[in-house]
Amino acid sequence: MLLNSQVAFIGGGVMGEAMIKSLLRSGALKSEQITLSEPNTDRRSLVSDRYEVHACADNTSCACQADVIVLSVKPQVMDKVLADLRGAIKPDALIFSIAAGISIATLREGLGGHEPIVRVMPNTPAQIGQGISVWTCTDAVTHLQREQAVQILKAMGEEVFVEDEEYLDMATALSGTGPAYVFLFMEALIDAGVHMGFSRPIAERLVIQTIRGSVEYAAASKLHAAQLRNQVTSPGGTTAAALYQLEKGAFRTVISKAVWAAYERSVQLGRKK
Repeated sequence: MLLNSQVAFIGGGVMGEAMIKSLLRSGALKSEQITLSEPNTDRRSLVSDRYEVHACADNTSCACQADVIVLSVKPQVMDKVLADLRGAIKPDALIFSIAAGISIATLREGLGGHEPIVRVMPNTPAQIGQGISVWTCTDAVTHLQREQAVQILKAMGEEVFVEDEEYLDMATALSGTGPAYVFLFMEALIDAGVHMGFSRPIAERLVIQTIRGSVEYAAASKLHAAQLRNQVTSPGGTTAAALYQLEKGAFRTVISKAVWAAYERSVQLGRKK
């Protein structure tokens, strides 16, 4: 599906590099099929040397011959990127955007009415092929281009297609931002372990494996999270005492408010365009 295609990456940041790495690792693309546009000289050289891809500083020359154009830039610079690409890309090129909050309508308008567009919300575990991406597309995206999109996304992990674009802002708040919630929780657990007397390396090892094992167990068991929690909560026991404090501190409410704040911010980013 992608073997005869040229893919241009506009932006060589963390997620852009993660996608390049995943596509090369999976065999979906070869380095000679990839071009990269990145304004930062050091970053451009690093990604180019590391993955042996052609890199430049000019968005137009990078994307003009591409069949698939991945917009892996921050939302704040999207206006400039779209202006650079407007009228300079192939009419049937697939636009593949991972920018949070940037709607398909904004992409279409910024590109002068370009229609084949895929909008995606990935997350950072894509860097090791363990991500999950929520995506949607316009009606102008062909069957082949849909297959290309799936191939790109599966190189990074799992993918979920949604018909309604509104789910992309929700995914931004839940799965896109989700790793940050997990990392903060891990940090808090590690610090608690150190406070009790563990060395930091041992506390980190205990926390990482506890979370890894819990996630794998949850995936394998197919049980609801509440059922899994009840399995390790004995009446009057240590877990019950700990959970009481979490509930007393409004743990669920704080998590819910955090996710909602991320959702509202994603919507705001889209409205500013």
